[in-house]
Amino acid sequence: MIARLFPHPGLSAMLAIVWVLLANTISPGTIVMACAVGVLVPLFTSPYWSGKPRLKWSWAMVDYVLVVIWDIFVANFHVAWLILFRRNRDLRSCWLVIPLDVRQPEAITVLAGTISLTPGTVSSDVSTDGRMLLVHALDVENREEEVARIKSRYEARLMRIFA
Repeated sequence: MIARLFPHPGLSAMLAIVWVLLANTISPGTIVMACAVGVLVPLFTSPYWSGKPRLKWSWAMVDYVLVVIWDIFVANFHVAWLILFRRNRDLRSCWLVIPLDVRQPEAITVLAGTISLTPGTVSSDVSTDGRMLLVHALDVENREEEVARIKSRYEARLMRIFA
């Protein structure tokens, strides 16, 4: 019964919390609407979900989040330095094609989102078979090293999480 009412409990909780944060007030009406949105949206959209992703709830998730936060922090300063002190013609922007070992659509989405969140890189496209990710990078000295860095820092960790 509970599983039918809450097909995606994490999504339900997140939607309720976001609703309260967007309302910017905690009142009985806000709480009722947050609970309604948290229950009804996942309930009505669950037929369109192909299945729940299999996640390993472990320290790998914490590690991944900390690595991403650190990389975003460092990349902000790196991109600011590039913009302030390097001429446009000296930037070495390029397209990177990253072969993917991860196969789950949710893991590919998290990887693409992570790359786009990190300043200086943008995920542009995923191949139709889900085996390649196209990424634009603002300044890359060595393409192979950058692809290897993305695979080792992000993809390898995601493969441990989405086992």
